[in-house]
Amino acid sequence: MKNKTNKRDKVIIYQAKNGSIELKDDFKHETIWVSQADMVDLFGVHQSVVSRHVGNIFKDKEVDQKSNMQKMHIANSDKPVSLYSLDVILSVGYRTNSRVAIEFRKWATKVLKQHLTQGYTINKKQVGKNYDAFMKAVEDIQVLLPEHITLDPKAVLDLIKEFAVTWVSLDAYDKESLKVIGKTKKSIKLTSDELTRTIFSLKKELIKKKEATDLFAQERSDGSIEGIIGNVMQSFGGKSLYKTSEEKAANLLYFMVKDHPFVDGNKRSGAFAFVWFLRKAKIKGARNINPATLTALTLLIAQSDPRKKNLMTALITQLLK
Repeated sequence: MKNKTNKRDKVIIYQAKNGSIELKDDFKHETIWVSQADMVDLFGVHQSVVSRHVGNIFKDKEVDQKSNMQKMHIANSDKPVSLYSLDVILSVGYRTNSRVAIEFRKWATKVLKQHLTQGYTINKKQVGKNYDAFMKAVEDIQVLLPEHITLDPKAVLDLIKEFAVTWVSLDAYDKESLKVIGKTKKSIKLTSDELTRTIFSLKKELIKKKEATDLFAQERSDGSIEGIIGNVMQSFGGKSLYKTSEEKAANLLYFMVKDHPFVDGNKRSGAFAFVWFLRKAKIKGARNINPATLTALTLLIAQSDPRKKNLMTALITQLLK
């Protein structure tokens, strides 16, 4: 795989194993701009070859020069550098006779044929590992529909691409292969007294609104809160059992809901403690947890099989990524 990093725009342009020209960038433009040197590196040909092809492309008016070439001043250069759009890159790929260019043309021809015969093209990488299964599902759905109703393949595939991560995660959940993930490793302290005081503040507010009674968050006599905090924050040999704040938050929610530390209000207290801990630990993924998500997660944990504890906590960390 050849690759070239264009540091001016932080663009990476390369040829993937299937022959496609692929781009990686950190900006939102409808096209990219690369130099002739970038195309030389991409297609593995001499500078004069690229220069001749670019000249002929503009001469033949295959691509409009005015809208597809621009001059730009860059660091450590006395003269402006000519930059070319994606349209020019593709045209050079069709004119160049190199191994890389040949692989590109094979890929491009396949994509064009698919688009002409099937009415759409799709990037399998965006859909994820279950591409073939998704395509079959679209076909199966069409068979079940009445004859007068026809699915729009492009609309279906756009939806699939948009939620590609969701499809993969749901498949992993079914196979119980979800992985616990997390990035926030900042040290954070949490004590049972601190959590108890925090939940007591919630209790006062709910009683004031007549949404709870004195039984709400009344701790059982076996010191359950202290045990839960001990489990969440436990360490061995100076290393935390749960290495990231995301894992700690997930286990806090799980234990609060499943261990029933209070006479009443365990789910509400657990959900409150979870969100409060996310903010205390400044976990960026907390923005993914809206009220509906929190409600669904809490009820899912409450109804879950205790043997699925690792699966539940893994699911929570996935939502926090």
